Amino acid sequence: MAQYEPNSDVDRPVGSAGCPNPAAAISPGRSDAAAFDPECELCEAARFTHWYYEDELCWVADCEVCATPMVVWKRHGTEPPAAELEAMLARLIEAGEERFGPEGGVVDQVMRQIPDHFHAHYRDADWMSRRWMEPPSRYTGVGTPRETR
Repeated sequence: MAQYEPNSDVDRPVGSAGCPNPAAAISPGRSDAAAFDPECELCEAARFTHWYYEDELCWVADCEVCATPMVVWKRHGTEPPAAELEAMLARLIEAGEERFGPEGGVVDQVMRQIPDHFHAHYRDADWMSRRWMEPPSRYTGVGTPRETR
């Protein structure tokens, strides 16, 4: 099972303290986040890359930027309740281990480019160079075999 790695390069923490949109910030353990923000890329959930998983809580797909598995909460906000967070991270680890093998990476919960919508990545050792070195994945349906372009 993957381990959670503290981020030494934290440029924006998970949670309301790092949220530039106070309306989207919620208290820990509360689920009163907005259901949808029409201006948010993660709420849009465009299907460009490979999707590993989807249910009523979240979706897991390859990140367009770093080409590693990423879990996205289906509610717009930064602090999912603990039980939902645990379930989402379990789905992310499953996808990451499917992609990179057991112990193939770590969970990174730093929300760098979209800080007001909870998402986390499963990063392998080569994640920084991956987007330059391999073709992007493509969407072929949720849970289908991963294909590249």
